[in-house]
Parts: sequence; C-alpha cells; structure tokens
Amino acid sequence: MMLDDEYDDRIEALLGEIEGLKRDILKKQVKDRSFNKVVEEETSVLEIRKNATKACRTLKGHFGKVYALQWSSDSNNIVSASQGGQLILWNAYSTNKLNAIALKTSWVMSCSIDQHKGNFVACGGLDNMCSIYRISNGSSNEQAQDPQSQLVSELVAHDGYISCCRFIGDKNIVSASGDSSCIYWDLQRGEILNTFYDHGGDVMFISLHPTDPNIFVTGSIDHTAKLWDIRSGKSTQTHFGHEGDVNSVAFFPDGRAFATGSEDSTCRIFDIRSYGEVKRFGGGTGITAPITTVDFSRSGRLLFAGSVDNQAYGYDVMQSNTSTATQPILNFSAGGHEKRITCLQVSPKGDGMCTGSWDATLKIWA
Repeated sequence: MMLDDEYDDRIEALLGEIEGLKRDILKKQVKDRSFNKVVEEETSVLEIRKNATKACRTLKGHFGKVYALQWSSDSNNIVSASQGGQLILWNAYSTNKLNAIALKTSWVMSCSIDQHKGNFVACGGLDNMCSIYRISNGSSNEQAQDPQSQLVSELVAHDGYISCCRFIGDKNIVSASGDSSCIYWDLQRGEILNTFYDHGGDVMFISLHPTDPNIFVTGSIDHTAKLWDIRSGKSTQTHFGHEGDVNSVAFFPDGRAFATGSEDSTCRIFDIRSYGEVKRFGGGTGITAPITTVDFSRSGRLLFAGSVDNQAYGYDVMQSNTSTATQPILNFSAGGHEKRITCLQVSPKGDGMCTGSWDATLKIWA
C-alpha cells in the first residue's frame, strides 16, 4: 500500500509539473505572436501604460536613412525602404528579414506592399520611376524556401521624384511625385489610367480610403490637402489651414475624415462631410518641431505623429479643443530613435505601431 501511495504521489506531482510547463509554453507562444508583454494578474495599470510607450522590437539591417514603410494586410510583415538602396521585407514578430532587394538607385523615398495577397512590393525615389517587384514570400508564410525577387515593371512618366506609392488591389497602383501630380496605373499593362494635376507643389503623401478604392487623399508642399476621385481624375475637395508643407495624411478608420501632419508643427483633422477643420494638435505651446508622419489607431481614438525631434507622440482625438487638450498624452521615447522619425504606421490589427528613422532602424511599439 505504501508503494502504491508513493507511486500515486509521484504521478500527481509529474502531472502538476506537466501542467505548469504547458502554461509556460502557452505564455511563450502568446508573447511571440504579440507585441505586448505577457501581463501577469498582479501587474498594475500604471505599469501597463508605462510599457505601452516602450519599443518592444527593433529592426536592424538598413545601412542608410529609412524613408518609408508599410505593413502587410495581415499585420505579419513590414516592407521598408532606405537611402542605402535596399528594400527589406521583415517579419514583424521575429524581426527576421524575409527578403532584401538591392535597388538600382540608393535614393529611395517611398515603398508599398500589395495589400491583396502580399505578392508585390513597389518603390520609387529620385530615379523618377515606380519599380514593381514580385516577391516569393510576401505572404504570411515564414518558411518560404526561395527568398528571391523579380523586377516586374518600371513605371516611367513622372518628371520628378516619387514621394509615395500605394497599391490599389493587386492590379493597380497610384504614385505621387515632386512634379505636383499623381498617376493611377494599370500594373498588368504598365499604362497610365488617369493623371491628377490640381496641386500647386510637390505631392508628399497618399492615403487610400479604408473602404472605397476610388477615393484617396494627398498632402502637398502647397500647404493643402486634397481629396480625389479616381473615376473623375479631379480633386473633389481642397482643405486649407496649414502654414507649412503638408508632409503626411491619413484617413480616419471610418473614412469620413482624415488627419494631416505639417512643417508648421501641427496635426489637423478635417471632416469630409462638413468640409472643414475639426481638430488641431501641436503648435503654439505644444510640439514645436515639424511633423513628418501621422496615422490613427485602429479605433480612431488616438492620432499618432512622428517628428524631426526624434519623438513620436499620441494625441487623444476625443478631447476638446483647449490649450491643454491639444498636448500629447503619449510620448514614445523609451528605447526610441536617435534621429528624426520619417515614417510611421499602425498595423492593420491595431496591436502595434512601427516607426522608421534616419538612424537606419525601425522600431515596433506595443
């Protein structure tokens, strides 16, 4: 009987140990597939908020200033372009490089990844053309056997540098340029479908409408943001207010408004339905450094902005327009960038934000 009791106790202890190991493995899996740290029950809310503004991943591999980035639609991968003449596809969770494309020019200023299946990436810069590459492992498959890329097309028509490009499905792309125009392309034939000319200066950025593929918004050094309809080839709205170049634009998640970031150190929100400015952040006694990039959180509650002062900020969109409410409620600085932030985007899932900088790194924030 004694032996049986000892045997039962050992089995029970081993079963308890197995359950403990299972819990540890589960926690490790959750941590690997999330940008947030595994939070124990006794962790305070203050500690969680403190950790939320710390960089949880750093992507190193570029040899020059990072100028552009974009998430894949599944939030697993990120494509980035740098002045080192490389286009790199990263796995956002493991930080592994899935693909590295050596470009013909080192002066790359824009990049994009096909949001349909992730089979194509695009880039452009001071070569005045938009280059399209087919990638073998652009999907979420991390175990691709052949990390090769193939130049599919070189779209040549702009008379100035390519400042931004965005895929519309996997058959079209729209590009913005320093020649004050945007062009809507057919990728299969390499032909121009429409050209947009209304800006009075370099077009700096494009943001696509979240639900309507026919609508996009642009920001320009002419201090304006314009709303466009691909079908008409004309701007349907022009929004004034900034006193400096509009460097970045981003649609609100429901598509009824958009945000802008400007050299005048302010971020503004314009409502499409009322055709006017409804919110302003920064400037005055707030952030005085030029804003280079903006994006919304998935819910739209927060507006994130990157600046030339090496910082990224978070603004509460729901706060009223008072002198104190226009101040940032979040400052992403712990373990942050050493030089100016040039690009920023929240992942489609909304669980992480990636920033790119002149310090040649990208950082992911929970």
